[in-house]
Amino acid sequence: MSPCELISCVDTAWLRMDRPNNLMQIVGVLMFDGQLDEAQLRASLLYTLSVQPRFHQKASLEGGEYYWRDDPDFDLDQHLKRVILPGKAGKEELERLVADFASTPLNHQRPLWEMHLVDTSLGGQALVVRFHHAMGDGFSLVRALLTMMDDSPTPASRPQPEPITGDHDDDEQDAHQGSRLLRAGLKLTGTLWSKYVEVLTHPTKAMDYLKTGRDVTAELYTIATLSDDAKTRLKGETGSAKRVAWSEQIPLPDVKAVGRVLGCSVNDLLIAATAGAFRHYLLAQGDEVDGIEIRTLVPVNMRAPDDKGALGNRFGLVALDLPIDIAHPLQRLHAVRDRMQALKSSLQPAVVLNLLEVMGMAPRAVQQQAIDILSAKASAVITNVPGPQQTLYLAGARLRQPLFWVPQAGDIGVGVSILSYDNKVQLGLITDKKRVPDPELIALRFAVEFEQLLLLVLMEPDLLYDPEMLDQLLHG
Repeated sequence: MSPCELISCVDTAWLRMDRPNNLMQIVGVLMFDGQLDEAQLRASLLYTLSVQPRFHQKASLEGGEYYWRDDPDFDLDQHLKRVILPGKAGKEELERLVADFASTPLNHQRPLWEMHLVDTSLGGQALVVRFHHAMGDGFSLVRALLTMMDDSPTPASRPQPEPITGDHDDDEQDAHQGSRLLRAGLKLTGTLWSKYVEVLTHPTKAMDYLKTGRDVTAELYTIATLSDDAKTRLKGETGSAKRVAWSEQIPLPDVKAVGRVLGCSVNDLLIAATAGAFRHYLLAQGDEVDGIEIRTLVPVNMRAPDDKGALGNRFGLVALDLPIDIAHPLQRLHAVRDRMQALKSSLQPAVVLNLLEVMGMAPRAVQQQAIDILSAKASAVITNVPGPQQTLYLAGARLRQPLFWVPQAGDIGVGVSILSYDNKVQLGLITDKKRVPDPELIALRFAVEFEQLLLLVLMEPDLLYDPEMLDQLLHG
């Protein structure tokens, strides 16, 4: 019998979260200088398959529970393919290809990932990758991809993958035993879930729970009673067609230097620049921004420092209100910094991770209802994944720029991915075509917003808060 593993409750929640208008896929593009050696690429993939079993396992529903089970018909050619871009094979054609993949479901009869080697006119080949979110989150999947990489053009020698053989009845018995133990240990989590549902359906109960003074209950109350997000073109009924774009790379040392002067983290600066880009886009569309804030869901990595790199989803979420109503870039930055600092000290990420775990055990209809409630409270997802800061190579080719796009649930129409690599940082944007058909306008503005903050740092400190002088400098 093939080896299997019970899919965790959190991963089950992501597996069942697919909708035709919002697929739970993490899509990426790895841009290279020159051509990849296909034989070396296959060898690197086979090594990854040997150390990450999830890459040769498919999700199987058996007796009402989901398992990761080895695919007896696994064929690497079904997962690694070549694609020819039409026309000039440039950035626009590549963006359309990525958007098509983001709108196309993965084959659930096979392991839930694909890679497509693409010839481009951008100075080298690109590798378009996509993984179902049930396999893992951005933190773990980026780390898994790094097992394929080398720190020089000459690939490092890797041990040959060992074939999986033997009797695995004990594995399956352990998986079922794990299921029973998991269900037996959900008393606390189930209580938390029942409180959440009760607060949603009977708001007066919230005061009873708050009287306990417990931090977890307070965070649960905060999440459950968040108002629906402001109505802007960034949120609403979505369709199946997506659009993607990415910004120019910004030197990471510049971002760190600006952060030190302004007393902000790199994450604060990048999120504030994103907020400014949203503000500029909405104003350009003739939309109202005065008194408007848009709420974003920001993933928080919940892995322990000694985590061994196993795939899966181990992150919580915090709900961050972006102050797009603030025109002054420095004031906007300080507002983002203060709000992020408050969220960092909260239990909100742990509470959300706990809720996701219970959603994976709830009936699908109940899970979907909960997702609809949560997604109504936000307009975008913003994730920041720190990548390696040294130059990497794959199959003899230099990795020039990695890009990733995160999925959105419910009627959230915008996903923002910030990824640093090789002392540079860039923004990737995925949008619903019905909501934002031209995400490149937001991506282009991202670098401009950071340049404004850089300009402020170069000014005399006394001028930073002079609105009249600031307006002259920023607008000529």
